[in-house]
Amino acid sequence: MHFSRYHISDSIKKSLEEHGFIKPTDIQFKAIPSILKGEDVLAVAQTGTGKTAAFAIPAMERLLSSGRRAEPSQVRCLVMVPTRELASQIESVFKKFGAHTGLKIVSTYGGVDQNPQTNGLNKGVDVLISTPGRMFDLRNQGFLDLSVVEILVLDEADQMLAPGFIRDIRDAIKHIPGRRQTLFFSATINEEIKDLAYSLVRNAIRIQISPKDRVSKNVNHQVAFIEMDDKRFFLERLIKEQAEERILVFVRTKVRAERVQAAMARVGIEAGIIHGGRDQAERMEVLDKFRNASAAVLIATDVSARGIDIPGVRYVVNYDLPDEAENYVHRVGRTGRGMEKGFAISFCATEEKPQLEEIEEFLGKPVTHLSINRDDYQMSLALSEKPKADWKDLIEQAKNELGIGLAQAGKVKQKSKTKKSQKK
Repeated sequence: MHFSRYHISDSIKKSLEEHGFIKPTDIQFKAIPSILKGEDVLAVAQTGTGKTAAFAIPAMERLLSSGRRAEPSQVRCLVMVPTRELASQIESVFKKFGAHTGLKIVSTYGGVDQNPQTNGLNKGVDVLISTPGRMFDLRNQGFLDLSVVEILVLDEADQMLAPGFIRDIRDAIKHIPGRRQTLFFSATINEEIKDLAYSLVRNAIRIQISPKDRVSKNVNHQVAFIEMDDKRFFLERLIKEQAEERILVFVRTKVRAERVQAAMARVGIEAGIIHGGRDQAERMEVLDKFRNASAAVLIATDVSARGIDIPGVRYVVNYDLPDEAENYVHRVGRTGRGMEKGFAISFCATEEKPQLEEIEEFLGKPVTHLSINRDDYQMSLALSEKPKADWKDLIEQAKNELGIGLAQAGKVKQKSKTKKSQKK
Protein backbone atom coordinates (compact mmCIF):
# COMPACT_ATOMS: atom_id res chain seq x y z
CA MET A 1 0.00 0.00 0.00
CA HIS A 2 1.31 3.42 -0.97
CA PHE A 3 1.07 6.60 1.12
CA SER A 4 -1.05 8.07 -1.66
CA ARG A 5 -3.87 5.70 -0.69
CA TYR A 6 -3.89 6.66 3.01
CA HIS A 7 -6.68 8.88 4.32
CA ILE A 8 -4.33 11.74 5.16
CA SER A 9 -4.26 15.36 4.08
CA ASP A 10 -2.89 16.39 0.72
CA SER A 11 -0.50 18.76 2.50
CA ILE A 12 1.18 15.80 4.26
CA LYS A 13 1.12 13.67 1.10
CA LYS A 14 2.86 16.49 -0.76
CA SER A 15 5.75 16.49 1.74
CA LEU A 16 6.00 12.70 1.65
CA GLU A 17 6.25 12.79 -2.12
CA GLU A 18 8.83 15.59 -2.07
CA HIS A 19 11.08 13.52 0.20
CA GLY A 20 10.67 10.31 -1.75
CA PHE A 21 8.44 8.46 0.72
CA ILE A 22 6.28 6.19 -1.44
CA LYS A 23 5.57 3.08 0.63
CA PRO A 24 5.43 2.80 4.45
CA THR A 25 7.86 0.64 6.39
CA ASP A 26 6.49 -2.27 8.43
CA ILE A 27 6.11 -0.24 11.63
CA GLN A 28 4.48 2.62 9.71
CA PHE A 29 2.11 0.24 7.91
CA LYS A 30 0.96 -1.31 11.20
CA ALA A 31 0.92 1.79 13.44
CA ILE A 32 -0.52 4.56 11.25
CA PRO A 33 -4.05 3.13 10.80
CA SER A 34 -4.48 2.54 14.57
CA ILE A 35 -3.22 6.01 15.42
CA LEU A 36 -5.51 7.59 12.82
CA LYS A 37 -8.44 5.84 14.54
CA GLY A 38 -7.49 7.50 17.83
CA GLU A 39 -6.34 4.29 19.52
CA ASP A 40 -3.59 4.15 22.14
CA VAL A 41 -0.54 2.32 20.80
CA LEU A 42 2.47 0.58 22.32
CA ALA A 43 4.90 -0.02 19.45
CA VAL A 44 8.22 -1.86 19.53
CA ALA A 45 10.41 -1.90 16.44
CA GLN A 46 14.08 -1.96 15.57
CA THR A 47 16.05 1.27 15.49
CA GLY A 48 16.21 2.70 11.98
CA THR A 49 12.86 1.35 10.79
CA GLY A 50 11.03 4.69 10.63
CA LYS A 51 9.41 4.84 14.07
CA THR A 52 9.38 8.65 14.22
CA ALA A 53 7.42 8.97 10.98
CA ALA A 54 5.11 6.19 12.22
CA PHE A 55 3.75 8.52 14.90
CA ALA A 56 4.50 11.94 13.38
CA ILE A 57 2.45 11.44 10.21
CA PRO A 58 -0.81 10.25 11.85
CA ALA A 59 -0.44 12.63 14.82
CA MET A 60 -0.28 15.63 12.48
CA GLU A 61 -3.23 14.29 10.50
CA ARG A 62 -5.33 14.06 13.67
CA LEU A 63 -4.37 17.60 14.65
CA LEU A 64 -5.36 18.87 11.22
CA SER A 65 -8.67 17.01 11.15
CA SER A 66 -9.77 18.20 14.60
CA GLY A 67 -9.83 21.81 13.42
CA ARG A 68 -8.82 23.14 16.86
CA ARG A 69 -6.23 25.81 17.49
CA ALA A 70 -3.89 26.22 20.44
CA GLU A 71 -4.25 29.36 22.54
CA PRO A 72 -1.12 31.16 23.84
CA SER A 73 1.17 28.77 25.79
CA GLN A 74 -1.05 25.78 24.99
CA VAL A 75 0.17 22.55 23.39
CA ARG A 76 -1.96 20.06 21.44
CA CYS A 77 0.53 17.24 20.93
CA LEU A 78 3.33 16.63 23.44
CA VAL A 79 6.26 14.41 22.49
CA MET A 80 8.54 13.60 25.43
CA VAL A 81 12.07 12.35 24.79
CA PRO A 82 15.11 11.55 26.96
CA THR A 83 17.84 13.57 25.20
CA ARG A 84 18.38 16.96 23.62
CA GLU A 85 19.70 15.47 20.39
CA LEU A 86 16.61 13.31 20.02
CA ALA A 87 14.34 16.32 20.58
CA SER A 88 16.10 18.18 17.79
CA GLN A 89 15.99 15.18 15.47
CA ILE A 90 12.26 14.54 15.99
CA GLU A 91 11.51 18.23 15.49
CA SER A 92 13.20 18.02 12.07
CA VAL A 93 11.05 15.00 11.11
CA PHE A 94 7.81 16.76 12.10
CA LYS A 95 8.84 19.89 10.21
CA LYS A 96 9.84 17.87 7.14
CA PHE A 97 6.50 16.10 6.85
CA GLY A 98 4.49 19.05 8.15
CA ALA A 99 6.05 21.70 5.92
CA HIS A 100 2.79 22.39 4.05
CA THR A 101 0.36 21.91 6.92
CA GLY A 102 0.70 25.23 8.72
CA LEU A 103 1.13 23.40 12.03
CA LYS A 104 3.36 25.10 14.58
CA ILE A 105 6.15 22.78 15.71
CA VAL A 106 8.60 23.64 18.50
CA SER A 107 11.25 21.74 20.47
CA THR A 108 12.48 22.65 23.94
CA TYR A 109 15.47 21.26 25.84
CA GLY A 110 18.08 22.36 28.33
CA GLY A 111 21.62 23.58 27.76
CA VAL A 112 20.60 26.53 25.58
CA ASP A 113 18.99 29.92 26.07
CA GLN A 114 15.27 29.43 26.71
CA ASN A 115 14.14 32.75 25.22
CA PRO A 116 13.83 31.49 21.60
CA GLN A 117 11.88 28.52 22.96
CA THR A 118 9.49 30.67 25.02
CA ASN A 119 8.97 32.95 22.01
CA GLY A 120 7.87 29.89 20.07
CA LEU A 121 5.39 28.93 22.81
CA ASN A 122 3.87 32.38 23.25
CA LYS A 123 1.27 32.01 20.50
CA GLY A 124 0.55 28.36 21.26
CA VAL A 125 1.94 25.34 19.42
CA ASP A 126 0.47 22.28 17.77
CA VAL A 127 3.42 19.98 18.44
CA LEU A 128 5.94 20.33 21.25
CA ILE A 129 8.93 17.99 21.44
CA SER A 130 10.65 18.31 24.80
CA THR A 131 12.91 16.78 27.40
CA PRO A 132 11.22 16.53 30.83
CA GLY A 133 13.54 18.93 32.67
CA ARG A 134 13.06 21.90 30.34
CA MET A 135 9.34 21.15 29.98
CA PHE A 136 8.77 21.42 33.74
CA ASP A 137 10.94 24.55 33.96
CA LEU A 138 8.83 26.26 31.31
CA ARG A 139 5.57 25.13 32.89
CA ASN A 140 6.61 26.34 36.36
CA GLN A 141 7.50 29.72 34.87
CA GLY A 142 4.05 29.98 33.28
CA PHE A 143 5.20 29.63 29.66
CA LEU A 144 3.57 26.24 29.08
CA ASP A 145 -0.02 25.04 29.50
CA LEU A 146 -0.64 21.29 29.20
CA SER A 147 -4.37 21.40 29.90
CA VAL A 148 -5.49 20.86 26.28
CA VAL A 149 -3.02 18.16 25.18
CA GLU A 150 -4.80 15.80 22.79
CA ILE A 151 -1.91 13.43 22.03
CA LEU A 152 0.92 12.32 24.33
CA VAL A 153 3.89 10.53 22.75
CA LEU A 154 6.74 8.91 24.65
CA ASP A 155 9.61 8.14 22.30
CA GLU A 156 12.30 5.76 23.57
CA ALA A 157 9.59 4.61 25.97
CA ASP A 158 11.82 2.06 27.68
CA GLN A 159 14.05 4.88 28.92
CA MET A 160 11.22 7.33 29.61
CA LEU A 161 9.48 4.77 31.86
CA ALA A 162 12.69 3.71 33.66
CA PRO A 163 13.42 4.92 37.22
CA GLY A 164 15.29 8.02 36.05
CA PHE A 165 12.27 9.46 34.21
CA ILE A 166 9.08 7.75 35.38
CA ARG A 167 8.44 10.24 38.17
CA ASP A 168 8.60 13.08 35.64
CA ILE A 169 6.20 11.23 33.36
CA ARG A 170 3.69 10.67 36.16
CA ASP A 171 3.94 14.34 37.17
CA ALA A 172 3.38 15.42 33.56
CA ILE A 173 0.31 13.21 33.20
CA LYS A 174 -1.28 14.96 36.20
CA HIS A 175 -1.45 18.13 34.11
CA ILE A 176 -2.67 16.47 30.90
CA PRO A 177 -6.36 15.66 30.22
CA GLY A 178 -7.40 12.08 30.94
CA ARG A 179 -9.19 11.95 27.59
CA ARG A 180 -6.14 11.89 25.37
CA GLN A 181 -4.42 9.58 22.93
CA THR A 182 -1.21 8.00 24.25
CA LEU A 183 1.52 6.55 22.05
CA PHE A 184 4.61 4.68 23.27
CA PHE A 185 7.42 3.90 20.82
CA SER A 186 10.69 2.11 21.52
CA ALA A 187 13.29 -0.24 20.06
CA THR A 188 13.45 -2.33 23.23
CA ILE A 189 11.07 -2.95 26.11
CA ASN A 190 11.13 -5.48 28.95
CA GLU A 191 8.19 -7.01 30.80
CA GLU A 192 8.39 -4.60 33.74
CA ILE A 193 8.38 -1.53 31.51
CA LYS A 194 5.63 -3.05 29.36
CA ASP A 195 3.37 -3.55 32.41
CA LEU A 196 4.06 0.02 33.50
CA ALA A 197 3.22 1.31 30.02
CA TYR A 198 -0.10 -0.55 29.98
CA SER A 199 -0.99 1.04 33.32
CA LEU A 200 -0.81 4.47 31.68
CA VAL A 201 -2.99 3.80 28.63
CA ARG A 202 -6.51 2.66 27.73
CA ASN A 203 -6.81 -0.66 25.89
CA ALA A 204 -3.60 -0.02 23.96
CA ILE A 205 -2.92 -1.75 20.68
CA ARG A 206 0.42 -3.53 20.89
CA ILE A 207 2.51 -3.56 17.73
CA GLN A 208 5.81 -5.43 17.60
CA ILE A 209 8.02 -5.76 14.55
CA SER A 210 10.68 -8.49 14.25
CA PRO A 211 10.43 -9.66 17.86
CA LYS A 212 13.00 -12.40 17.29
CA ASP A 213 15.64 -10.07 15.90
CA ARG A 214 16.24 -6.96 18.00
CA VAL A 215 18.61 -5.38 15.48
CA SER A 216 18.18 -4.71 11.77
CA LYS A 217 19.33 -7.54 9.49
CA ASN A 218 21.28 -4.90 7.58
CA VAL A 219 23.85 -4.76 10.38
CA ASN A 220 26.82 -7.13 10.36
CA HIS A 221 27.96 -7.79 13.97
CA GLN A 222 31.54 -8.66 14.85
CA VAL A 223 33.58 -8.70 18.06
CA ALA A 224 37.36 -8.65 18.38
CA PHE A 225 39.12 -9.56 21.62
CA ILE A 226 41.45 -6.67 22.32
CA GLU A 227 42.93 -5.72 25.68
CA MET A 228 41.96 -2.35 27.12
CA ASP A 229 45.35 -0.64 26.68
CA ASP A 230 45.60 -1.81 23.05
CA LYS A 231 42.21 -0.66 21.81
CA ARG A 232 43.46 2.71 20.61
CA PHE A 233 45.89 1.05 18.17
CA PHE A 234 43.15 -1.05 16.59
CA LEU A 235 40.81 1.95 16.38
CA GLU A 236 43.54 3.93 14.66
CA ARG A 237 44.06 1.12 12.14
CA LEU A 238 40.32 0.78 11.42
CA ILE A 239 39.87 4.51 10.88
CA LYS A 240 42.85 4.73 8.53
CA GLU A 241 41.85 1.64 6.58
CA GLN A 242 38.30 3.00 6.19
CA ALA A 243 39.30 6.60 5.59
CA GLU A 244 36.37 7.25 3.24
CA GLU A 245 33.72 5.99 5.66
CA ARG A 246 31.77 7.71 8.42
CA ILE A 247 32.58 6.04 11.77
CA LEU A 248 30.74 6.41 15.07
CA VAL A 249 32.68 5.30 18.16
CA PHE A 250 30.96 4.58 21.49
CA VAL A 251 32.74 4.68 24.84
CA ARG A 252 31.50 4.17 28.37
CA THR A 253 32.25 7.51 30.09
CA LYS A 254 32.95 11.17 29.42
CA VAL A 255 36.54 10.72 30.62
CA ARG A 256 37.05 7.82 28.23
CA ALA A 257 35.67 9.90 25.37
CA GLU A 258 38.17 12.68 26.04
CA ARG A 259 41.05 10.20 26.30
CA VAL A 260 40.19 8.40 23.07
CA GLN A 261 39.87 11.70 21.24
CA ALA A 262 43.28 12.77 22.55
CA ALA A 263 44.82 9.41 21.58
CA MET A 264 43.52 9.78 18.02
CA ALA A 265 44.74 13.38 17.81
CA ARG A 266 48.27 12.23 18.72
CA VAL A 267 48.36 10.05 15.60
CA GLY A 268 46.88 12.68 13.33
CA ILE A 269 43.23 11.64 13.38
CA GLU A 270 40.69 14.39 13.98
CA ALA A 271 37.58 13.17 15.77
CA GLY A 272 34.56 15.03 17.09
CA ILE A 273 33.32 14.30 20.58
CA ILE A 274 29.87 14.42 22.16
CA HIS A 275 28.85 13.69 25.74
CA GLY A 276 26.79 15.11 28.59
CA GLY A 277 29.66 17.31 29.79
CA ARG A 278 29.67 19.41 26.62
CA ASP A 279 27.28 22.34 26.33
CA GLN A 280 24.49 22.07 23.80
CA ALA A 281 26.00 24.49 21.30
CA GLU A 282 29.17 22.39 21.14
CA ARG A 283 27.21 19.17 20.81
CA MET A 284 25.10 20.49 17.94
CA GLU A 285 28.16 21.90 16.17
CA VAL A 286 29.93 18.53 16.37
CA LEU A 287 26.85 16.68 15.13
CA ASP A 288 26.48 19.09 12.21
CA LYS A 289 30.10 18.52 11.17
CA PHE A 290 29.59 14.75 11.36
CA ARG A 291 26.31 15.00 9.44
CA ASN A 292 27.93 17.14 6.73
CA ALA A 293 30.92 14.76 6.53
CA SER A 294 33.40 17.52 7.37
CA ALA A 295 34.37 15.25 10.28
CA ALA A 296 34.37 11.51 9.51
CA VAL A 297 34.79 10.24 13.08
CA LEU A 298 32.55 10.93 16.07
CA ILE A 299 33.19 9.67 19.61
CA ALA A 300 30.11 9.51 21.84
CA THR A 301 28.78 8.17 25.12
CA ASP A 302 25.51 6.29 25.58
CA VAL A 303 23.68 9.49 26.53
CA SER A 304 23.81 10.36 22.84
CA ALA A 305 23.13 6.93 21.35
CA ARG A 306 19.39 7.52 21.02
CA GLY A 307 19.63 10.95 19.46
CA ILE A 308 22.06 10.44 16.61
CA ASP A 309 20.16 9.91 13.38
CA ILE A 310 22.69 10.61 10.67
CA PRO A 311 22.54 8.97 7.23
CA GLY A 312 25.61 7.23 5.92
CA VAL A 313 27.14 5.94 9.16
CA ARG A 314 28.88 2.85 7.84
CA TYR A 315 30.62 1.68 11.01
CA VAL A 316 29.64 1.71 14.66
CA VAL A 317 32.56 0.82 16.92
CA ASN A 318 31.88 -0.27 20.48
CA TYR A 319 35.26 0.83 21.81
CA ASP A 320 33.91 -0.08 25.25
CA LEU A 321 31.11 -2.59 25.62
CA PRO A 322 28.03 -0.98 27.20
CA ASP A 323 27.11 -1.67 30.83
CA GLU A 324 23.52 -2.44 29.79
CA ALA A 325 22.89 -4.97 27.03
CA GLU A 326 19.94 -2.92 25.73
CA ASN A 327 22.28 -0.03 25.00
CA TYR A 328 24.09 -2.25 22.49
CA VAL A 329 20.90 -2.30 20.40
CA HIS A 330 20.56 1.48 20.51
CA ARG A 331 24.23 1.98 19.65
CA VAL A 332 24.39 -0.32 16.64
CA GLY A 333 21.03 0.98 15.45
CA ARG A 334 22.89 4.10 14.27
CA THR A 335 24.09 2.10 11.24
CA GLY A 336 22.26 -0.12 8.76
CA ARG A 337 19.27 2.22 8.80
CA GLY A 338 16.54 1.90 6.20
CA MET A 339 17.95 -0.04 3.26
CA GLU A 340 21.61 0.75 4.01
CA LYS A 341 24.17 -1.84 5.09
CA GLY A 342 26.29 -1.29 8.17
CA PHE A 343 28.93 -2.85 10.40
CA ALA A 344 28.99 -3.03 14.19
CA ILE A 345 32.46 -3.85 15.48
CA SER A 346 33.03 -4.36 19.21
CA PHE A 347 36.35 -4.34 21.05
CA CYS A 348 36.10 -6.75 23.99
CA ALA A 349 38.79 -6.80 26.69
CA THR A 350 39.16 -9.77 29.04
CA GLU A 351 37.28 -7.97 31.82
CA GLU A 352 34.39 -7.21 29.45
CA LYS A 353 33.58 -10.83 28.51
CA PRO A 354 30.67 -11.04 31.00
CA GLN A 355 29.10 -8.02 29.27
CA LEU A 356 29.54 -9.71 25.89
CA GLU A 357 27.70 -12.78 27.19
CA GLU A 358 24.82 -10.57 28.37
CA ILE A 359 24.65 -8.87 24.97
CA GLU A 360 24.56 -12.20 23.13
CA GLU A 361 21.86 -13.49 25.47
CA PHE A 362 19.83 -10.32 24.92
CA LEU A 363 20.19 -10.62 21.14
CA GLY A 364 19.32 -14.30 21.29
CA LYS A 365 22.30 -15.24 19.16
CA PRO A 366 26.10 -15.06 19.27
CA VAL A 367 28.04 -12.17 17.80
CA THR A 368 30.58 -13.30 15.19
CA HIS A 369 34.00 -13.58 16.86
CA LEU A 370 36.89 -12.20 14.84
CA SER A 371 39.97 -14.37 15.18
CA ILE A 372 43.20 -12.36 15.56
CA ASN A 373 46.35 -14.44 15.80
CA ARG A 374 49.31 -13.28 17.80
CA ASP A 375 51.31 -12.05 14.80
CA ASP A 376 48.38 -10.00 13.44
CA TYR A 377 47.73 -8.56 16.89
CA GLN A 378 51.34 -7.47 17.27
CA MET A 379 51.37 -6.09 13.73
CA SER A 380 48.40 -3.83 14.56
CA LEU A 381 50.33 -2.44 17.50
CA ALA A 382 53.44 -1.95 15.36
CA LEU A 383 51.52 -0.23 12.55
CA SER A 384 50.47 2.60 14.83
CA GLU A 385 52.25 5.83 14.04
CA LYS A 386 54.47 6.79 16.93
CA PRO A 387 53.06 10.06 18.28
CA LYS A 388 55.35 13.01 18.57
CA ALA A 389 55.29 12.63 22.32
CA ASP A 390 53.36 10.03 24.28
CA TRP A 391 52.72 10.37 28.01
CA LYS A 392 56.00 8.61 28.92
CA ASP A 393 57.94 10.97 26.65
CA LEU A 394 56.20 13.97 28.20
CA ILE A 395 57.04 12.80 31.73
CA GLU A 396 60.64 12.18 30.75
CA GLN A 397 60.80 15.57 29.05
CA ALA A 398 59.39 17.26 32.16
CA LYS A 399 61.94 15.47 34.33
CA ASN A 400 64.77 16.55 32.07
CA GLU A 401 63.57 20.14 31.98
CA LEU A 402 63.17 20.12 35.74
CA GLY A 403 66.65 18.63 36.15
CA ILE A 404 68.21 21.21 33.86
CA GLY A 405 66.35 23.97 35.64
CA LEU A 406 67.60 22.82 39.06
CA ALA A 407 71.16 22.45 37.75
CA GLN A 408 71.09 25.95 36.29
CA ALA A 409 69.68 27.31 39.51
CA GLY A 410 72.50 25.56 41.38
CA LYS A 411 75.10 27.10 39.10
CA VAL A 412 73.63 30.57 39.59
CA LYS A 413 73.62 30.09 43.33
CA GLN A 414 77.20 28.84 43.28
CA LYS A 415 78.33 31.83 41.19
CA SER A 416 76.61 34.17 43.61
CA LYS A 417 78.46 32.61 46.55
CA THR A 418 81.78 32.88 44.67
CA LYS A 419 81.23 36.58 43.95
CA LYS A 420 80.39 37.29 47.59
CA SER A 421 83.53 35.50 48.82
CA GLN A 422 85.66 37.45 46.32
CA LYS A 423 84.26 40.75 47.64
CA LYS A 424 85.21 39.77 51.16
